[in-house]
Amino acid sequence: MKVEATPPRGFRDLLPADVALRAEVLRAITRAYATAGFQQVETPAVESLHRLQSDSGGENEKMLFRILRRGLEEDQPVLPHDACDLGLRYDLTVPLARYYANNRAQLPTMFRSLQIGPVWRAERPQKGRFRQFVQCDIDVLGEASVLAEVELCVATLRVLGELGLTGCVLRVNDRRILTGMLAAAGVPEQLHGRVLVAVDKFDKVGAEGVAAEVRGLAGLEPAAAEAVAALVAGFGAPGSDAPMPAGAPEDAAEGIATISDAVRRLVPGAQVVFDPSLVRGMGYYTGAIFEVAHPASRSSIAGGGRYDGLIGKLGGVATPACGFSLGFERIMEIVDPDVLLPQQRVVALLHRDASPVTLGLLQQRLVTEGWTVRAVRRGRNPRRQLEELRAQGATHHASVDGDDPDRELDVRELTAD
Repeated sequence: MKVEATPPRGFRDLLPADVALRAEVLRAITRAYATAGFQQVETPAVESLHRLQSDSGGENEKMLFRILRRGLEEDQPVLPHDACDLGLRYDLTVPLARYYANNRAQLPTMFRSLQIGPVWRAERPQKGRFRQFVQCDIDVLGEASVLAEVELCVATLRVLGELGLTGCVLRVNDRRILTGMLAAAGVPEQLHGRVLVAVDKFDKVGAEGVAAEVRGLAGLEPAAAEAVAALVAGFGAPGSDAPMPAGAPEDAAEGIATISDAVRRLVPGAQVVFDPSLVRGMGYYTGAIFEVAHPASRSSIAGGGRYDGLIGKLGGVATPACGFSLGFERIMEIVDPDVLLPQQRVVALLHRDASPVTLGLLQQRLVTEGWTVRAVRRGRNPRRQLEELRAQGATHHASVDGDDPDRELDVRELTAD
């Protein structure tokens, strides 16, 4: 029987070159956010199901990886809801809210958090979408003013700039504006979520596609559906700067104006647009929401918003909170390795019969001279071996003949034929 060697569907292995680039990007992100005052924290990969299913995670709650209780016998009858009590986290925000509720006494009143780690979602795998992926989140907890939103947006745009990603567009909106528009259109509050799911598809299906979906929603009066269709038709092109709709809550409109002006002044060349079609799918957002688009990516590469009610809902003291998450996997698809990876001098030390001591001493000598050293047993086909070494990242090679650790090494550059 053949043993399957590929990883489970929706998961992947990473080769050394991929890991090196990812590590360098993570170092750049961590360094830039730390300079901006954010402090790194860690939370477990596993959280209790009652927190992960608190109606705060939106559609992600439907994609939970549940963990069976320990001690259950294979043939033991058990109800589905009793079989699992833990799950893998689907984002970093719900764990952070629990973390803050648990550790609030040891943290600053205004806490700037940086959290980087893998998350899991049991969604249908497709190109560019995996069931395990890395998120990079920054959050400001304990600050109710737009100072938090401005800090998050400025820090994130600067990080993206340091990664060489120019031409980013910051899209901003506010959940209060969205719910205000729906209320004015006559949409009952219990249908807001379903209508917003349709509006969130605006950049993919356009105004006509959204209108068709809204008209088909059960329980929505035709007059309300047509009012929503008229609103969406006035949004303009996806991602363009739209006028503030009439009747928008004054505090929300002022907040967006303040955020937009501050970001433009603090990040030279920043493009900021008000986009009324921006929804963000998470159920915990209560105020300003934002995303970053990049011309090289079909999807947003960062997103976030204000979630003032989440910490109190998960058992802590009611605390204002706002966060921004980098889409690390999408960023990895568009960064330029030549811009980010430091130029290394990697020498392949080819040997056949050298002793471990001789190899070790030669390696030490080369390392002190600034080389990265890989000892490789000499192959039967020298030409092919050198081609393979070059493909694996080696820049130079040297041959070890005999067993003399004091001999001079002839280090030669590996060049393409």
